[in-house]
Amino acid sequence: MNLNPQNLKPKTQNPTALKICGMKHPQNILEVAGLLPDYMGFIFYEKSARFFNGEIPELPKSIKKTGVFVNASLSEIKEKIKTHDLQAIQLHGEETPELCQALQQNVEVIKVFSVQDDFDFNLLQPFENKVDYFLFDTKGKLPGGNGYTFDWNVLKNYPSTTPFFLSGGIGIDEVDAVKQILKTDLPIYAIDINSKFETEPGVKNHKLLSRFMIALGCQL
Repeated sequence: MNLNPQNLKPKTQNPTALKICGMKHPQNILEVAGLLPDYMGFIFYEKSARFFNGEIPELPKSIKKTGVFVNASLSEIKEKIKTHDLQAIQLHGEETPELCQALQQNVEVIKVFSVQDDFDFNLLQPFENKVDYFLFDTKGKLPGGNGYTFDWNVLKNYPSTTPFFLSGGIGIDEVDAVKQILKTDLPIYAIDINSKFETEPGVKNHKLLSRFMIALGCQL
């Protein structure tokens, strides 16, 4: 990612929110839930290797169950919210600001934007005040879970005050870089992790997650 901290202004307080995405199997879900991440993501996109088509086991109330969708209809998303008692929605497709706003009445809405070497931040404007958070992920072949980072220096041009999730190939080797960017004045609300902590798609390495959270300073 080649983050240059000289391009970014310092701040005094770091966010602590953490989202673990791509959960799939009940036993593994419960094991990871024991670490008490702030969010756990369940992918309701059939083409994903992490497609979730089961029943979410009972989780600690502090964990926000997050449904991840790609170009799903409003009715489909609402049905999943009701069935699984979701508290947040993450939208990875070409969803409209109007759809985001309609969902915002009941759950937190996270709108994803994929970043490569540069990014047109004007794309965010129609979604301002219609989502709770943005999420910046690495642009790749898949809507998410590509396993590599983008150049975080792109974010120094972030023009908005809307808080966002930082995502895209973040693993144990990125801890120092994550700590570095969390010291800046960027409104990073949460760190989103997924594929770098897997033994196979949808199965998370509990011990590696624990190491990451301790290294990052999360409360366990």
